[in-house]
Amino acid sequence: MEIIRVNTPRGLELKGAMWGNNTMDTVVIMMSGICSNVFQNDLLPAAGELLSSNNIAFIAGHAMDAFSMIAYSDFSTGKQRYTGVVYDDFSLVYEDVEAYVKYAKELGFKNIVLAGHSLGSNKIINYLGNTADDFVDYFIVSSPVDLAYWWKVMPNVSLCLETAKKFVEDGRGKEILPFLFGGFSPMCAETVLGFYNAYNLKNCPVISHDGETSSLYSIKISGSFVIGGKDSMAAGDPKGFMNQINACCKNPEANQVVVVPEASHIFYGKHKEYAAVMLECIKTHWCPLGV
Repeated sequence: MEIIRVNTPRGLELKGAMWGNNTMDTVVIMMSGICSNVFQNDLLPAAGELLSSNNIAFIAGHAMDAFSMIAYSDFSTGKQRYTGVVYDDFSLVYEDVEAYVKYAKELGFKNIVLAGHSLGSNKIINYLGNTADDFVDYFIVSSPVDLAYWWKVMPNVSLCLETAKKFVEDGRGKEILPFLFGGFSPMCAETVLGFYNAYNLKNCPVISHDGETSSLYSIKISGSFVIGGKDSMAAGDPKGFMNQINACCKNPEANQVVVVPEASHIFYGKHKEYAAVMLECIKTHWCPLGV
């Protein structure tokens, strides 16, 4: 694994990670979910190691603040853990995804597969549904979220919003809330409100019906939709959730829906199984030159 640095048009340097290199014809770019990076989400290195061993490069695309984590003791395991994405600007999602795609293009990869996990999937849907470029050849959307539904089932949402609004009103927008956002991440007040109001990420509204599906319909390429059989963000029907999302695409028959049995939203304990599904999607359902 190599840490890479990807420049955005606004001058911010994003830090990602890459397995393999540009002597390989194909690269998979995977945009990670919120509060996720290669050091605390085993899904990313599992995919990187398997794909690169099969002559497919892998880039983990991180958010603008994926590394500003806070350490805490996990008493269930007796180990120190890290969590948090304190600062992020969700209005710039398109720009961040585009930066990784153009980085791969500049490295000379012949084939680009754009993937995402959790909120990272909503990010790539936003990019694919709105880009005029044809740099991406195939997509893999994994565990996307109906953002409005997520806010309804997430713990302490009212307290998060009320506190964040008060902080911003008091000129303390950059300060971290005094409790974990959603029970899992330290986050500053401005990021919380930006997340809540991120209409550009409300592109899978098949449960809440609060959002838009035009981005899905505008995607010009085919791909795969992957979800865990026990995904807690799918209102009790993971496969049905993904089928509804696929149905919003212009040519749903060109795509496939894959369910990883017994897997959760984050594929905990099933990371190798997920990586194998990703490889299968590329080799069987989309087979570019050289793979």
